[in-house]
Amino acid sequence: MNYKSQSIITGFQGLGIAPKFLEILDKLNFKQPTPIQHQAIPIAIEGKDIVGIAQTGTGKTLAFGLPMIQRLGVYSGQGLILLPTRELALQADEMLQKIGKNIGLKTAVLIGGSSLYLQFQSLNRNPDIIIGTPGRTIDHLKRGTLKLNNVKIIVIDEADRMFDIGFAPQINDILKMSPKNRQTMLFSATISSDVMRLATTHLSIPLRIEVAPSGTAPTKLEQEIFIIHKDKKNQLLEKMLIDYKGTILVFVRTKHGAKKITTLVRQMGQTAAEIHSNRSLAQRKEALGGFKSGKYRVLIATDIAARGLDVIGIELVINYDLPDNFDDYVHRIGRTGRAGYAGRAISFVTPEQRGDIRNIERLVHKNLPIRSLPTLPPRRKIPSLNLFVSSKNHHQANANFYLKRKKNYKKSYK
Repeated sequence: MNYKSQSIITGFQGLGIAPKFLEILDKLNFKQPTPIQHQAIPIAIEGKDIVGIAQTGTGKTLAFGLPMIQRLGVYSGQGLILLPTRELALQADEMLQKIGKNIGLKTAVLIGGSSLYLQFQSLNRNPDIIIGTPGRTIDHLKRGTLKLNNVKIIVIDEADRMFDIGFAPQINDILKMSPKNRQTMLFSATISSDVMRLATTHLSIPLRIEVAPSGTAPTKLEQEIFIIHKDKKNQLLEKMLIDYKGTILVFVRTKHGAKKITTLVRQMGQTAAEIHSNRSLAQRKEALGGFKSGKYRVLIATDIAARGLDVIGIELVINYDLPDNFDDYVHRIGRTGRAGYAGRAISFVTPEQRGDIRNIERLVHKNLPIRSLPTLPPRRKIPSLNLFVSSKNHHQANANFYLKRKKNYKKSYK
């Protein structure tokens, strides 16, 4: 493609970005770089190793993705991006395609839950950038369908989360199998001894960029707490769904809880979807896509979504359950108040969890206001997840549901 425009005025000028990419950013309406983009892009374009520390929702994907595409266009070779979840991998690919689709960028996404055969085909097309989770990337390396000998740039994103979910051995193996003469960029929302050990072992004199202290929440995010007994949480949830009119993300602790709360929220007359590790990749993509498009007003999620959602304009995040890992509190609430928008995070805390509030306050470096409980709506019957009819006295709706399931089951074998 021939780019004639050489005089675009944009906040991204002066960062070493080539004119053709300035034009692309302008067309995508990216006007001003975020702090991590402003600091990381010039260094990355120079080919230096980076340890970048920034809160969630600050545009890290563009901070490493644009320099990667630009450098690969000049020096050839391939790029490799490692992320902890399928959702993050798909969203990284979406961002890279926005930047590179008009210049012929080819990518391959290597994640669990999708067709190995289609991934083989993507790799056979000699992609410019490979985006994958560590487990599936190692799987391809063992099968011989992926070679790293042409990789010139490696990015490890959400490094702290990688360690939390046990990907350290795979990451180390991948880096050991990669060419020594490469550029490596490591990004993380929080820093730990494990992350720094990884950087010391595998990066070459990395420059450290820290645009916000570890545990910092978005600046336009209001946080508050309700102290409430467990048996009243559903009523408070319904009250929040009435009081707030925008999109709402609800975090729960377990997959079973996500399913139960999704059913309850639908009984409240709200459009809702669930996202957790028991859902297939297709189901997770449909839930996230529906939430982004407005098909679903409420998304109920486990911590798989704490760092895996890139949705602008979420009005409210509700911690129906506090996270087991307090660091995940920061990532959860970081789903709202993104990209300069205002947001609100509300946590439901049981009386016996008061001590957890102090731990969270130490993490976010501020006191969290405890609000008085509002007048709650009448209690709804908690939905049952049992699909079987055990007696003739069972509710007729459940019986009809079971008979319909049974009929569909027989059809599937005809």
